[in-house]
Amino acid sequence: MSIKYKIAFLFTVLVIFILIIVSISVFFFSVENRKNNFERRLKNRAISTASVYAGISDDNFSVLQKMDTAAVASLYEKSITILGFGNSFNYRFSDQPGDSLVLEKSVIERARIENEYYFNYKNKKAVAIHQVNNRNNFIVAVAAMDIDGREYLVQLKKILLIGVILAAVLSFLAGLVFANRLVRPIKRIAREVNLITSNNFSQRIQIGKAKDELTFLAQTFNQLLDRLQDSFAIQRRFISNASHELSTPLTSISSQLEVSMQRKRSVVEYNEVIQSVHEDIKELQQLSRSLLDIAKIGSQGSIDLSEIRMDDILFKVIADVKKQNESFKVNFDLKLFPDDEQLLTVFGNGSLLYIALKNIIENGCKYSENKQATVSGEFNSANIVINVANKGDVIAEADIQNIFQPFFRTDAAHSKPGFGLGLTLTKRILGLHKATIAVESNIEKGTVFTLQFPNILANS
Repeated sequence: MSIKYKIAFLFTVLVIFILIIVSISVFFFSVENRKNNFERRLKNRAISTASVYAGISDDNFSVLQKMDTAAVASLYEKSITILGFGNSFNYRFSDQPGDSLVLEKSVIERARIENEYYFNYKNKKAVAIHQVNNRNNFIVAVAAMDIDGREYLVQLKKILLIGVILAAVLSFLAGLVFANRLVRPIKRIAREVNLITSNNFSQRIQIGKAKDELTFLAQTFNQLLDRLQDSFAIQRRFISNASHELSTPLTSISSQLEVSMQRKRSVVEYNEVIQSVHEDIKELQQLSRSLLDIAKIGSQGSIDLSEIRMDDILFKVIADVKKQNESFKVNFDLKLFPDDEQLLTVFGNGSLLYIALKNIIENGCKYSENKQATVSGEFNSANIVINVANKGDVIAEADIQNIFQPFFRTDAAHSKPGFGLGLTLTKRILGLHKATIAVESNIEKGTVFTLQFPNILANS
């Protein structure tokens, strides 16, 4: 069942439920009202009969006979009984012969005690009233059928039933109209989403002027499409750059081997070719490792985190950088080294943090004029801030926005070895650790990379 019919059905059920409650209430109020009206008519007739009877002194009941006979339309199939002192039947009248009202002893006793007693007699409603004065002590009982009331209730039932049926049909039709108007924007959004493919990410969902949930849904879809478009663009650029970078050493290897096989060469020439091929293979191996590292940390939450001391990571990185590159020099300056080791500790993955810091510090030395970088640290109650500064070529403001993109290299960096993947890898590792990185580059200060990590106190 489509959502349009579900809405219409639920709307109809709700309307019918409300109408049934109202109809039942109306019917029962009508029943109670008809009952009270009929009892009042019975009582009025009993009082009228009692008044006339009390004025008769010679047992001449002709006046009562004429009154009861003439009042044809007031009460239907009525029966009247007057019971005198000692429970003697002084007067009886009935519209139907043989339909006399006979009072049982219990009814007589209740009437004398309560002075006004309502009861059922056969299929009729009856009342017995007790009249006492200086001259008389008698009971007047009147019974009749509420034919008008029964017919009224039967007609009311039919009207209410027909009303509920008509209301159900009309509410269902109205619900369809309402649901159609409600679902129409959703269908439009679905049609526009179906037009969007991986080759057509420029398509966007039209946003109406109304500030409702559907507008919010359309805005959310558009924001999702923006993120997907950016991701696909980065992915395409990454694949294109990776293919190009991988093909370069492979082409070089293939060309050198083909040239070497064209004729016989000396041992020295073969050794030179092998040495050159070996260097290309090492370059290809390093590139492949970098690409694999980026792929491995591509999904958040896939790494194991533990408590890591950042000073230990820094000491190890600095020592390895100096050991692996004898020309590099790293100056280490920890400002106000804290006594509380929690201010030095983060939740992280030691291997990944080592890679990120090593990339930054190695770049600081590699792109510095004197092959030197200065590493400093600051610690507060919430964050660990690490600065890596060097004196080298200034990075242009436009390039700062792109240096974390895969394979991007500034003009000054093309003369240096590398692939443009180190900062990309570092950025992703920092993102997994909820850390940030900022770059400032000018002639006075040089280039400063600022890394900020939340410590374990900030995460607790």
